[in-house]
Amino acid sequence: MPKLWNDTIAAHRRAVRDATLDTTAALVAEHGPASVTMSRIAERTGIGRATLYKYFPDVETILTAWHERQIARHLDHLVEIRDRTDGPGKRLEAVLTAYALLCHEHREHHRTEIAALLHQGEHALRAQQHLRDFVRDLLAEGAETGAIRGDIAPGELASYCLHALTAAGSLPSKAAVHRLVAVTLAGLRPPR
Repeated sequence: MPKLWNDTIAAHRRAVRDATLDTTAALVAEHGPASVTMSRIAERTGIGRATLYKYFPDVETILTAWHERQIARHLDHLVEIRDRTDGPGKRLEAVLTAYALLCHEHREHHRTEIAALLHQGEHALRAQQHLRDFVRDLLAEGAETGAIRGDIAPGELASYCLHALTAAGSLPSKAAVHRLVAVTLAGLRPPR
């Protein structure tokens, strides 16, 4: 087949997949996960049920794919922030602030029954490990320059940071989130 034809088919498949993910997320937000069916998704998306089943076997698989896409976007956002910030200390602070703000912005989503379903999957564990490694590497870079304490392993400090900043999801304001980040960063400073 010509390359243009293959590109067109691939673009169409991506569009159908993205529309399905977006529609399913909207339906879950509107009606809750228990009331969302494949028929309802197909109808709202504007595709046939048979076509929908070619892409996904069930609603849970669609929700998992949606969650994987959200996680990938969040991780890409953190990488972008890291890459546009100079200096190990500033880079770490920018990434931790962005992570805390993501936790804060998605706090309502994390309290739902869907969160319990999505956060227990293998994809979520892989994403958590990827995030922990990402932060660990930033901490190791900071420790090499003396900006971050070097007396505690970067992996341990990464766990500390991520657990501490997850609390941003329960904070009432962005100002409170920034205070939490400041306290977390204070724990990373080299001892006197």
